[in-house]
Amino acid sequence: MSKQQGRDGKQQVFTRFARWTAQAAGAPYTFAGGMLIILIWAAIGPIAGFGDTWQLVINTGTTIVTFLMVFVIQNTQNRDTAAMQIKLDELIRATAKADNSLLDLEELEEKQLEAMRSDYERLAERARETLHRRRTRTQSA
Repeated sequence: MSKQQGRDGKQQVFTRFARWTAQAAGAPYTFAGGMLIILIWAAIGPIAGFGDTWQLVINTGTTIVTFLMVFVIQNTQNRDTAAMQIKLDELIRATAKADNSLLDLEELEEKQLEAMRSDYERLAERARETLHRRRTRTQSA
């Protein structure tokens, strides 16, 4: 097996794990499980004398889970964003009057994006002015 195949295999395993974890993390039963853990931890508080170790347990647990979930959520977000960009690119490509130069905009520098955004804001403003004039003429007629 080549290095590339090994890397792809590991990525596929992580992708499947990240997808499953993100799905499970958003499920109602996971929320209920988290609440149950907190309730059990709170109930143990009086027994543990509300000591430093008792607090350290929940702090450490939540920190570890949060730290790991950042990577899982980012992976899921990256895949979702990439898929959405591909779908939007296909809609632009397939639409006859669309400007194909808009394909792959996410690769442009911020300055270039800002210039394009300004152009489209001007177009939108002109379209709103035209609509306003039409409505005014219709209402006065």
